[in-house]
Amino acid sequence: MIAVLGGHGKTGRAVCSALADRGVDARPLGRADWPDLASEVAGCEAAYVIAPNLHPDEPAYVASALAALGSAGVERVVYHSVASPYAPAMPHHLGKAVSEDLVRRSGLGWTILQPGAYLQNLDLTGPLDLPYSPDVRFGFLDLADLGRAAAVVLTEPGHGGATYELATRVATVRELADEAGVPVRRVADPGTHPWLSAMFAYYDDHGLPVGTRVLDAMVQRR
Repeated sequence: MIAVLGGHGKTGRAVCSALADRGVDARPLGRADWPDLASEVAGCEAAYVIAPNLHPDEPAYVASALAALGSAGVERVVYHSVASPYAPAMPHHLGKAVSEDLVRRSGLGWTILQPGAYLQNLDLTGPLDLPYSPDVRFGFLDLADLGRAAAVVLTEPGHGGATYELATRVATVRELADEAGVPVRRVADPGTHPWLSAMFAYYDDHGLPVGTRVLDAMVQRR
């Protein structure tokens, strides 16, 4: 039995689906403060920890989860981080960098996954508006591949103490839009969240490149 903290979101559903494909039972749990988390994860061999997007204090969230896992006797944890977590210009990435340190010092067996931007975050069914340059390079990750990689590290030996960056392909948004036959244009930052604005500015300057070879090896794709 594998606990998936944040198991009802799109990431958690992808992980649970990939575990089911391997005949492994998953226990999806909601993303909230868990007064009874230790009892909910009791009997699980491992846990996959996903924090809510843009959580205001992800290290505290992860610390609470790690404490509950430890008290419940869960021996292994896989933490869902992000590609390039130590990027000082992006505050929510820095929260994941601090959380990675907590995971490494938790006393549990651990593995860290650092996914690139999800392909599914781009709606390529029609005209695509972007608040950052469509011509910078990204390491994009398909959600199904994220699930497969998570299932590998949760169920196979040899991944303890490992940190893996994951991407399905490297491309610009314009290249993806051209392949889909849809137009893409640059628009103003809507200013919905200061962390998102900081992220868009970082993307403008650097993109978010991630190599693909690690994922290829993990899911034995040639």
